[in-house]
Amino acid sequence: MERYQDIERSIIKKYRKNIWCKFTKAIRDYEIIQDNDKIMVCISGGKDSFLMAKCFQEIKKHGKVNFDAYYVVMNPGYTKQHLEEIKTNAEILNIPIEIFESDIFASVEVINHKSPCYMCARMRRGHLYNKARELGCNKIALGHHFDDVIETNLLSMFYGAEIKTMRPKLHSTNFEGLELIRPMYLIKEQDIIAWSKYNNLTFLNCACKMTLESTIDEEKSKRKEIKKLINNLRKTNPYIDYNIFKSMENINLDQILGYKKNNEKHYFLDDYDK
Repeated sequence: MERYQDIERSIIKKYRKNIWCKFTKAIRDYEIIQDNDKIMVCISGGKDSFLMAKCFQEIKKHGKVNFDAYYVVMNPGYTKQHLEEIKTNAEILNIPIEIFESDIFASVEVINHKSPCYMCARMRRGHLYNKARELGCNKIALGHHFDDVIETNLLSMFYGAEIKTMRPKLHSTNFEGLELIRPMYLIKEQDIIAWSKYNNLTFLNCACKMTLESTIDEEKSKRKEIKKLINNLRKTNPYIDYNIFKSMENINLDQILGYKKNNEKHYFLDDYDK
């Protein structure tokens, strides 16, 4: 048996409960994939996106939905070494990747030194949507996982003064006909790490030279702060992450001060005496 087949088997067998079943549950519960979809699976080089790509390959083999998947790597300006690491992992995992150039790192360095991660994320999204259109895709798959979701919830509350979450799918507002999907939505990061260690796989973290060279990265430090907070809270409440996640499904409109819908603000006083 080839190494990639052992890796595939580990997803279906050893990590069936914590990875495979959660992947298929997200697809089923959030109606993420439909027949005749053309999905661009975005691979950044990290553990999350590579596992997502393998799960897509598995569900295409074993699932009942008929769809096409394109495995795409955007090169925003990786070093030669980092790019070779991505190619090596794609070969090990038997994922047929297509690499396209964007040179975002150089642009971000010129445009914005204070918030490079924020600018990079915005610019990446635009390039990915354009590439998806070029390929004739109607969906773009990103590897955000369960921990990304709950951390984003708290970041929005603590630093954005609003309650909002990272949805499992959303329509693009700037690219008509394109939809962003997050099929890793229910999978915990600790299980992704366990899977990669079990298979002796090593993936890229952030390969941006700006964050590697700088000791100051405001967005990243805030996310680390939130991650540390959740880990500390988990020591006294092992269900804290699940409760944070479920709170986004259980918002009681009768017990809040206000909310926004279609950019229109509503307050509890609007119908308080009615």
